[in-house]
Amino acid sequence: MKIFWVIIYNLLLYPVFFSGACVGALFNKKLWAGIKGRGNTHSQLLSFKNRVSSNAKIYWFHAASHGEFEQLKPILEGLKEVEPSSASIVSFFSPSGFTNVEDPHIDCKIYLPFDFPWTVLRVLKLICPKKIIFAEYDVWPNIVWIANLLNIPTTIFSVHFSNHTPKLFPVIRNFYRTVYGTLSHIYSETTSDHEKVQRLIGTPSISKVKVLGNPRYDQVKKKTDQFTEDRTLSVLLRRKTIVAGSVWKEDEDVVLQPITQFLHEDSSSTLIWAPHEPNQKNIDRAYNYFTSVGLSTTIHKEKNIQISEKERVVIIGVVGILSSLYWEGQLAYVGGGFSTGVHNVMEPAIARLPVLFGPKFGNSHAAKELVLERGGYSITSSEEFWSKLNGIFTDEKSFLRSSFSATDVIHKNLGSATRIVRALIKD
Repeated sequence: MKIFWVIIYNLLLYPVFFSGACVGALFNKKLWAGIKGRGNTHSQLLSFKNRVSSNAKIYWFHAASHGEFEQLKPILEGLKEVEPSSASIVSFFSPSGFTNVEDPHIDCKIYLPFDFPWTVLRVLKLICPKKIIFAEYDVWPNIVWIANLLNIPTTIFSVHFSNHTPKLFPVIRNFYRTVYGTLSHIYSETTSDHEKVQRLIGTPSISKVKVLGNPRYDQVKKKTDQFTEDRTLSVLLRRKTIVAGSVWKEDEDVVLQPITQFLHEDSSSTLIWAPHEPNQKNIDRAYNYFTSVGLSTTIHKEKNIQISEKERVVIIGVVGILSSLYWEGQLAYVGGGFSTGVHNVMEPAIARLPVLFGPKFGNSHAAKELVLERGGYSITSSEEFWSKLNGIFTDEKSFLRSSFSATDVIHKNLGSATRIVRALIKD
């Protein structure tokens, strides 16, 4: 069965995917940047290989984009502490990750090479990594299969499957079984994910599948100080600010009207608005809307942002600063829950904010825990959003309970990064 899927993937599935990406690149700058960037991958790896010690252990990490790198970051740091002489390659699928990530623990940053067998074989023979580590979900078949042939261990961590993941559908499952079943080790986020992985690979009990959690909890914790209930109370001293992060067009259709109403009714309130893709089209659409409803609106495109007390609506036109902006607010809305799935709810939670998001949060274990602990709330309509917004801001006791519970969710899930680093060294 594996041979069958290897043939189908290489003769049909990936060529179709590649052709579609090439056609799309004619109309999409982001796709074009990714394809063009991959043309430099081999030369970048060759340069890296020439300057790194011949005895250095090379670990190849892969993250789909900027968000997945946040999971990767504490593992990179932990690995450098344990093996300071090791070298780390980090590959990205998306230009948003490759372009915006800078980290001193990365020795070589590349675009993920095209997943053609000859391309992968050439790369793996060049760098000879000790291990290849995938973050969360972005695992590529030929890298796994060819690494296995070359006796290079492959690991994926923070594996999380939604309840209705297509990977468990009969035909699709047969394909992914050949990929995940070939991986050397699989570190799942939760016990539920562990069970789904075992169903996927078709083995009722296998030692290579372990529950080690999600290191993103550790990463967001590093951005704050020691957690105490007294410090949580400090959220009341902040300006009444709503931080809407990673907002999609589908989110706008639900939240814009109630947010506008809230800002008009409370002249002391402020909105920080961060589109998921801060391109000019999304920035202009937001700016035109807020100005049309009579709200003073400014656009910030610099990393070092200072928000004055006079600003009512602040549109963020740069990536990489959202996590710090949550500390300016009292309540967060995290986008994606009305489109592909909710984005990172951990960053506002550690900033002690009650968190609101749309109904599509099955992809996020953190969002599920926030709902369970009443530190976060899923909303399905503009009316529900308005009700929850008013309820949180008018009931101080409820506000503080949600604030404390949100942060507590993060702290109850710490330690994954250490467990994963230990497993990478040991397994």
